[in-house]
Amino acid sequence: MQDFPHRTRIGESNMKSNVSYLGAWLAAAGLAFALALAAPSDSSVMGRLPAFMAQTLLRQPVTVPEGLPSDRTLALITFKRGQRADVESWIQGMNLRNDPSITWMRMPVLNDPGTLTGRSAVEDRLLQHYTADAERAKMVPVFTDRASFVRSAGLASTDQVYAVVVNRQGEVLARVEGQFDPDKAQTLRETLRQSNF
Repeated sequence: MQDFPHRTRIGESNMKSNVSYLGAWLAAAGLAFALALAAPSDSSVMGRLPAFMAQTLLRQPVTVPEGLPSDRTLALITFKRGQRADVESWIQGMNLRNDPSITWMRMPVLNDPGTLTGRSAVEDRLLQHYTADAERAKMVPVFTDRASFVRSAGLASTDQVYAVVVNRQGEVLARVEGQFDPDKAQTLRETLRQSNF
């Protein structure tokens, strides 16, 4: 009988030791999991274009991102009417209208009015401003929640124009903001030229 309390203490000691090891293991596994989630992967560093259906101003359907015209497409993203001049600086600075080696599009991101009539009214205003078929073919208005688009694409805000290189998986491979700059343009050109292996 005197042996029994001693055995209980040994059993309790082993059990406490096992619980301690289990606790330490769970803590380490939890920390590893948290670090894995927090560590950026190649596709999340720059952002990801959300998937959506759209159409050019020529009424040609575009499924983004898998239906992009090239595996690497330059998207000139705007959020406000006053940003047109900044986009034009990129188009002229990179000679996009005359360089067939770069697949590109204008992508005005507009808050969805919620109705077909509202979207048609916005498209009609764009059609009045962009009268040439070549311009309309490159214009892909995106009707969505701007804040969600900004978060998903890894953009800072709606206050700037963004030039991004995106692939057909929606991964933003390069991103610059603001007006045309030769160094920024070089970054975009290099990313556009890289092939996926």
